This record gives sequence, structure tokens and C-alpha cells, in this order.
Amino acid sequence: MPYCEVRKCKRKDEVVKLFYTTYGHGNRKVLFIIGLAGTHESWGPQIRGLTNSDMSHQKDEEEDVRALATLAMGQESIDKDEIDDNGESGIQVCAFDNRGMGRSSVPKKKSEYTTTIMAKDALAVMDSLGWQRAHIFGHSMGAMIACKLASIAPNRVLSLALLNATGGGYECFPKIDRQTISLAIRFLRAKTPEERAAVDLDTHYSKEYLDECIGSNTRRRILYQEYVKAISSTGMQSNHGFEGQVNACWTHKMTSKDYDVIRSSGLLISVIHGRYDVIAQINHARRIAQKLYPSARMVELHGGHLVSHERPDEVNQALMELIEASETKLDALEWSNLPNYGTGSPEHRISPTLELSLLYVIGLLVMFFQRSRRLLRSLGLH
Repeated sequence: MPYCEVRKCKRKDEVVKLFYTTYGHGNRKVLFIIGLAGTHESWGPQIRGLTNSDMSHQKDEEEDVRALATLAMGQESIDKDEIDDNGESGIQVCAFDNRGMGRSSVPKKKSEYTTTIMAKDALAVMDSLGWQRAHIFGHSMGAMIACKLASIAPNRVLSLALLNATGGGYECFPKIDRQTISLAIRFLRAKTPEERAAVDLDTHYSKEYLDECIGSNTRRRILYQEYVKAISSTGMQSNHGFEGQVNACWTHKMTSKDYDVIRSSGLLISVIHGRYDVIAQINHARRIAQKLYPSARMVELHGGHLVSHERPDEVNQALMELIEASETKLDALEWSNLPNYGTGSPEHRISPTLELSLLYVIGLLVMFFQRSRRLLRSLGLH
């Protein structure tokens, strides 16, 4: 299995191994960066849609040998984006497991998880593949990583897609209501694949989508079995991995200078979001798109946090339009739809300060609940 090794800054003798795999063939290169607690397999609908390939296919030994031979001959300077083995304009994609999840290493220190560090992980994967440039598509936490990558290495990015993105920090918290409080408590209490699968479904998809009938079953029942199987196969995310990735989201920050770097690079950007996302509020994504004007286009779809699964055809179409517009060097003002965006009445929502205060109180209640359970268990009363 292909792994990329990233050496730690303070201890050169220690490495973080990143698992990655590729699908499809062609001179168009796409790097997928998944979100918190996700693995490379979460990009399945986009991998199939963009490459028309079976996800069981991985790059064969001949490709590995050819890549190694190229490096051995000292041809590192050759841009593999310009090489198409089949002489056709196909797409080759790479998806990988972020540090802290899946088959990749799980560093124990939270300080080893930041979006800057993880953006450098993504660049290391590209280096391992010999890709000089690629279209960078990220989802949720992966969108934060993708945005950071574009700000520190804009010359490596052909285009940028941010799916269900926020700006990090307090924006990572969902809109506070009875539903999200219930989801948060269920998530913290989930200890088995079955419990985790049940809460993940309500977190990832819109209720309308889950309630659709597929034959004699609802989509919820079908997806539940798939989720349990997938979680059982990969295992529950470790505490170190989960806490580390949460730290990356919480500490993520894009400065005005970062956004200036991305805008001035001339990249075209798609900000894609599900209208019924209960995790990443769509207002945050709209603000990111506005900060990236005139390079950004806002794409709002009928779906939840995993809109890439709920509306795969529309998401894949949006990604292909981004790739093609970038290749034809479409003018940013022609690409963006933001001048005519958001002309409706403003949405009413509580202020960030009040929202943070409420979240702090909820956090204290959750901690009290967890500590009380541990105490009762230690006393043999629960």
C-alpha cells in the first residue's frame, strides 16, 4: 500500500505515515482532502464521478515502477501534470487519510494537528506522486486544510473547491437548537459502531434524504448498515486522533493576508454547501466566498453536511465546471456569481458573542454529565 512519510520538525528521526491511493489516469490531477473523522473512502461518489473508475482499482505496479524510474533518472523537474500516458485528457485523482484517522499515523500531541501542518501533509503527498500542481478539493475540515494550502503554496494549486466549509474557531460550532444539542450529546456518548452510525446519519444528511424510500426500505436503514460496516472495518477514531483533528479545526484561522494571497494568485474557486447542513452553517461559507471575491462562485445545493453524497451528480458537475473553467483560463468576473448573490432579506441569527457564551455553558454541562457518569461508575452506583 502507498504511504508518504513526513518527518517531524523537532524530531527528524520520527515520521508520520500518510496513507494515500490514486484512481483513474490522465493529465488532469485532483487531490481530495477529507474532513474530521473521515477517510479517503468518503470521496467515493466524486472518485467514481470524475474518473469513471471502480474504487477497488488502485495504481498498478507498472505505474509505481515508472514513477520510481523517472525519479531515479533525475527527472524530478518534469511536471507530471503535463504527462498523459494514454494520450487522452482524463482525470487522475488522489485521496488520502489525514493524520489521526484511517490507515495514517496518529500523533499523540494535539500540537501536531493544525491546518498548516496538515496542508504540508497534503503537499508531501503531491510530492510523493510527483505532482507539481493539482486541483485541490476539500470537505469540511479538509476545506480548511485546502484553503490553508492555497495560501502557503498557491503555485501548487490549479483550482480550489471548498465543500461545506467554515472559517474555523467558533464557526466550527453548529447553530444552537434542540436538534444540534441532542446530536452533540449522542455523539459524545457513542461508544460502538452502531451508536456512532446512528448519530452520523443525522449529522451528515438531511431528514428528507434519509426518509426517502428505496424499494421496501428507507435510505436511512440502508445507509445505517453501510455505516456500521464501514466503521467496524476502519475502527472508531482514537481519542488522540479525534482530539487532534478537533484542535486543527478550532485553531484554524485565515488572515486577510492569506485571502489576499489566494485572490492574487488568479485561482478560480467554488464554495459548495448544503443548505441544511447542521454542522457547518451556510452563512460562514457565504462569508468565505465573499472574502475570496471575485475569484469565487457560491454553489448552494439541497442537502446536508455530506452534500457530496446526497447530491453527487450536482457536486460532480460543479467540480467539472471548475476544472474546465480553470483550464480555459476563464476570467474571474465571468466565473463568479457573487454580485447577484444574497439579495434576499438578511437572516436573523444570534450574535457570535452570545453563541460562544451559550456553547461554553453547554460544554460545561456536557463535561459535568460525563464526569458524573465516571464518578457513579467508580462508586458502583451506575
